[in-house]
Amino acid sequence: MGYGMSRLHEGYSEPEGLNSDGSSSVEVNNDFSKLHNDIFHMTRLRSGPSESIRKSMDRVSVTRLLRGREVNSSGNGKFSPVDRAFVLGHYLPVDGPETVDTMDSRAYVSQFSADGSLFVAGFQGSHIRIYDVDKGWEIHKDIHARSLRWTISDAALSPDQRFLVYSSLAPIIHIVNVGTASRESYANVTDIHDGLDFSEHEDVRYSFGLFSVKFSTDGRELVAGSNDDSIYVYDLQANKVTLRLPAHTV
Repeated sequence: MGYGMSRLHEGYSEPEGLNSDGSSSVEVNNDFSKLHNDIFHMTRLRSGPSESIRKSMDRVSVTRLLRGREVNSSGNGKFSPVDRAFVLGHYLPVDGPETVDTMDSRAYVSQFSADGSLFVAGFQGSHIRIYDVDKGWEIHKDIHARSLRWTISDAALSPDQRFLVYSSLAPIIHIVNVGTASRESYANVTDIHDGLDFSEHEDVRYSFGLFSVKFSTDGRELVAGSNDDSIYVYDLQANKVTLRLPAHTV
């Protein structure tokens, strides 16, 4: 047989008078309130964490967990299920999602700038849009790309956010100045979209495609990954590929 216990509402009291055994109902009510308070505090004390555990919980931070993952403190190179639950519990979105924009073709790539002020999205229909996050996601630059093979496979902003490079499923990467005043950028009409050739021989110009591209931290080089099992390094000042590493598979 189980027993239930409910908490009395504040301000509730039994009518004053005598019980059937002659005791005062006020005394019974006071005894019950004292018992309730004792049980409440005992339950809270025993179910809460100890002082040492509470102090260790206060020291837990997402930054600390990320640093621990980077140095592989757990030994398996990733978050434990408990760590993952902790991080998600602090950063899961509670609202939305909200529609930022609507296009007539699929979005294939997207990323924030390093400082989070801009957001770049590449679409299959030869479109790249840069959104200004700090201005309510208004369109900062609307880029109409050129010479695509099926879709834009990647796009990246330079460290100073003046230039954008975009790749397709071809060994050509295009670079465009996004620091100009006009919002619209049409390839070789309003802006020059220079083509950077990653192929080493003319007869293999379209034999492989570039799937990813990133600027180096100093903005002087590009690093690209391709489906010919290679990583390429392109020197922007020398205007040529300076290194090819047969290093991976797609």
